[in-house]
Amino acid sequence: MGAYLLRRLALLVPTLFGIILINFAIVQFAPGGPVEQMLAELRGQGSSAIGRVTGEGGGEMRAPSGGGGGGGPVGQYRGARGLDPAVVAEIERTFGFDKPAYVRFFEMMKGYLTFDFGRSLFQGRPVLDLLLEKLPVSVSLGLWSTLLIYFISIPLGIAKAVRDGTRFDFWTSAAVLVGYAVPGFLFAILLVVLFAGGSFLQIFPLRGLVSTGSADWPFWQRALDYAWHMVLPTTALVIGGFASLTMLTKNSFMDEIGKQYVLSARAKGASENRVLYGHVFRNAMLLIIAGFPAAFIGILFTGALLVEIVFSLDGLGLLGFESAIRRDYPVMFGTLYIFTLLGLVMQIIGDITYTLIDPRIDFEARR
Repeated sequence: MGAYLLRRLALLVPTLFGIILINFAIVQFAPGGPVEQMLAELRGQGSSAIGRVTGEGGGEMRAPSGGGGGGGPVGQYRGARGLDPAVVAEIERTFGFDKPAYVRFFEMMKGYLTFDFGRSLFQGRPVLDLLLEKLPVSVSLGLWSTLLIYFISIPLGIAKAVRDGTRFDFWTSAAVLVGYAVPGFLFAILLVVLFAGGSFLQIFPLRGLVSTGSADWPFWQRALDYAWHMVLPTTALVIGGFASLTMLTKNSFMDEIGKQYVLSARAKGASENRVLYGHVFRNAMLLIIAGFPAAFIGILFTGALLVEIVFSLDGLGLLGFESAIRRDYPVMFGTLYIFTLLGLVMQIIGDITYTLIDPRIDFEARR
């Protein structure tokens, strides 16, 4: 196992480098970068804004480090028509786009080695500070949602496997089908309409994870307030995410139930519970439990994005969405770097979990 882990860790760096490189190259061709946005703003505000950029108004914009893409020659900017080329060049220098793309890329990767992601182009704050500030919101939402999905899906999947073909299996399959068909953010909108002051009831808060002034409350009251705010977004993610795991659990158990060792255990007189939980459970749950790290990452960085937007939760999903809309490249690439790194590490943790659950698995024996 040690040699296998060393190989996986050795592959982590080139994989991470390749993913960042591909996305960086794609961004070079994306329109609407920060330079173009600033040019559009200048054209709308006139000479006073131009003076602020060039320093004629008494100040000069400072260039944040850690630029991404979207730069290019002055003549390539549509918004540059009618503006002094010196002003456009100053804007490029301000955002760090006066350098060739390959220079910006390697400077960015050099900073990433020490987790220096530069500063946000529009917020003027270090990207790492922004990520650390938003991370607890996304982690709490992803963690509680993943745990609830597992606590609901595994017993439900086992019950469906044991009662395959019965009325219970039929009606629960209808609920699973709804979970498959309707994405989580639509459930989030429905919950807002029904329970957060939309058109019916106002039982739960509409936005945020804490109430105003809750910092001065006792701990137990802050914990209840946090749980009260978490009900709707967590419910939306659970409803939208339990279907796949439920069917995976059912199919895994049904596949194991039909194997010879189960028939042998029943022939020896073992009780049904002994057969199910003493023999079938360990083998059937191997894939499901070992996939927990990947499931958590999936909910944390993808499934929670639109739910965070619907409930105005100030987490990584909302931060990434806003940075993509504004073309805040340091935040975009810093977020991508963290997401990719965590995803690759979680894959390795998933492999370790496989061996912990079933020591018979030997990754080093694979060719």
